[in-house]
Amino acid sequence: MCMLGFKKIMVLAGFILFSTGLMAQVSNQDIYIKVGEAQVKKSLMAFPALQFSSSAGAAPQHQKVGAELYKIIKNNLDVTGYFEFIDPKSFLEDSAKMSPLPFPEASNGFKYESWKTIGAEFLMRLSFSLTGEQINLEAYCYHVPKMKRILSKKYKGGVSQLSKVAHRFSNDLVLALTGKEGMFLSKVVVASSKAGSQIKEIYVMDWDAANLQKVTSHNSLALSPNWSPDGTKIIYTAYVAKNLPRGKKGLRNPNLFMLDLVKKQRWLVSERMGLNTGGTFHPDGQSIFMTMSEKGNSDLYRVNLEGNIIKRLTNGPSGALNVEASVSPDGKRVAFSSDRLGKPMVWVMDIDGTNVTKRTIAGDYNSTPSWSPDGKKIAFAGLDGKHYDIFIMNEDGSNLERLTSQKKKDGSGKWSTNENPTFSPDGRHIMFTSDRDGVNQVYLINIDGTNERRITFDRNQYFQPRWSKNFD
Repeated sequence: MCMLGFKKIMVLAGFILFSTGLMAQVSNQDIYIKVGEAQVKKSLMAFPALQFSSSAGAAPQHQKVGAELYKIIKNNLDVTGYFEFIDPKSFLEDSAKMSPLPFPEASNGFKYESWKTIGAEFLMRLSFSLTGEQINLEAYCYHVPKMKRILSKKYKGGVSQLSKVAHRFSNDLVLALTGKEGMFLSKVVVASSKAGSQIKEIYVMDWDAANLQKVTSHNSLALSPNWSPDGTKIIYTAYVAKNLPRGKKGLRNPNLFMLDLVKKQRWLVSERMGLNTGGTFHPDGQSIFMTMSEKGNSDLYRVNLEGNIIKRLTNGPSGALNVEASVSPDGKRVAFSSDRLGKPMVWVMDIDGTNVTKRTIAGDYNSTPSWSPDGKKIAFAGLDGKHYDIFIMNEDGSNLERLTSQKKKDGSGKWSTNENPTFSPDGRHIMFTSDRDGVNQVYLINIDGTNERRITFDRNQYFQPRWSKNFD
């Protein structure tokens, strides 16, 4: 087995060090941006270029490092939808020549009045130095109207982990402003194939598609990846040949595999004849929910980590599909798709297979349900005519909303297909795939349908992304 890029994927917590800094406990009085409330307008943010605090001659790569840190942090904060960035041409101070501390705390400090004049609500001042291959970042954020320091913190990390430093600061800033941590230290597992290739493998990448790493090499079809709750393992399905006598040929069987990213080990969970797919973990990490078709129907089962059946959760009716299990965050319910009454719809049942209730009633084909982290919402892909779009609803099926509606960009006038929704760990965003640009790429949208954007920019095909929790 070829395991590529594990060292880059799994970053030990000690690889980047954080000082305790100056960030007070967030209370209701300290919340500057209230998450979940209608945003009448975005907050005006002033974000000058990072200041290099060492001599340029000692670190010739400092301009590249500073520009990359700025780019990642700005993109992170832009994705939140909270901020509008003030054009640097409007700045009244040359931040490169002034301390990141205010006057008179520093004799050459910035003046709050200079930023009030241009309407800034928040001011970020960041400076960094380089010691060999180590970045030392000093970060401040100020609430300009009240002339108050919101965050003051120092970060250290290797240049090779520059994005980790930027994501950690972005998470801390969102926490300081909203009282809720961001999602910038999360990762995504996804199936992908190169353009025109029939082979699909499993990849892991940062939430923003950086640091893409292939983690399987089956030279076949690897699909339906999902994370373990602690982010150390991936479960997925791969089509592999059954063991047959020499000289005999047979069909490849969709088997369920487990991949341990820490121990660099892979093992079979289920290789029963027929489907072994759609694996998803219970939140306690001790069992797996999956679809098997060994007994004829495609039904949902709960198995242990070795693949031994704990309980069969669905039983037909004959010929029906019961697939795509998604376990609620509290571990008490399972959403899934089933065509037991004709058209495939989203259903919910208790964790033991009882109290089965249909949650969607409209559309031609509803599939791939995904729970929000708080268990209050379910997103899914719904077929509307000849194309799929992403929908979101309350967990009881009420308040159904369409999030995507985009025509292809080839001028054909045809609607694009948008599929495979997955929630961010903070519950504010949904990631999905879309063919609007000619090939399946990864996109992001806020749960209110705003701030839609493309995440991957290549000619590869991406399928079935699944979002992890934050990797600390």
